[in-house]
Amino acid sequence: MAAVIGGLFAAACGVLVAGGLVAVLAGWRAPSPQSRKAGRSLIEVGARIGPRRLALAAGWLVAGLIAASLTRWPLLMAVVPGLGIGLPLLLGKSSNRELELLQALDRWVRTMAAILPTGRAIGDAIRVSARQAPAVLAAPLSLLVDRLDDRWTVPQALYGMADELDSPDADAVLASLALAAQRGGTGAQATLSSLADAIQERLKALREIEAERAKPRIVVRQVTIITLTVLAGALLFGGTFFEPYRTPVGQMILTVLIAAYVGSLLFLRRLTLPRPRQRILRRAT
Repeated sequence: MAAVIGGLFAAACGVLVAGGLVAVLAGWRAPSPQSRKAGRSLIEVGARIGPRRLALAAGWLVAGLIAASLTRWPLLMAVVPGLGIGLPLLLGKSSNRELELLQALDRWVRTMAAILPTGRAIGDAIRVSARQAPAVLAAPLSLLVDRLDDRWTVPQALYGMADELDSPDADAVLASLALAAQRGGTGAQATLSSLADAIQERLKALREIEAERAKPRIVVRQVTIITLTVLAGALLFGGTFFEPYRTPVGQMILTVLIAAYVGSLLFLRRLTLPRPRQRILRRAT
């Protein structure tokens, strides 16, 4: 009787944890509380998350229920959806904002360097470049143009854009433009050409670093897939080898082991993420 009660308790915990995973997924891309409207329906939230993510979460929940019923491991109702949803995030390629922003800055700097020799002022060149801005810089440049139209000085508008981008690489570019604007545009084209060459060198270094960071993720991904495949096969065809894990104590031990492995994956992902650098330009308050 105790074993049955323990199994039912573990099953209930598994259902609650799986439901929590769906809630986390729903809040992943949900708007901030300040931007939510009162009385927003679940249909609107589901539309924002996307049917693909909802179907994926539902599929993993069903897979967890099937795995738990076949193996009599209630914990799998939470483990299978958790691994199915979480492992791609932990072992997949992480977005590198620094690299994406640097690529956009390289394109924008080269556009500015091509516009300035035509005799335009820096403010006018910024307005022209905003029409063909990279996607990453489209919104900041649009706001920069609005500020120039509101009679902000060029340095003030550039410093505001620097605060929004919050990047040392952007600081270098925008500070150079601000100094050139204070000198009436003298030497701006030569400065931007030098900056473009420097950005290309940094882009090359960042791509090499990103390739090196990807290697441990690939190895761990392969090891994880092999391990999960072997464990799944052993669980289905291993007879009574895993029988102790079906008890409530065994389920708790298994939970600790899985948590330790997921923790190591989180630690690995943190090691492969680029470290933030200190900015070199801050607007005076």
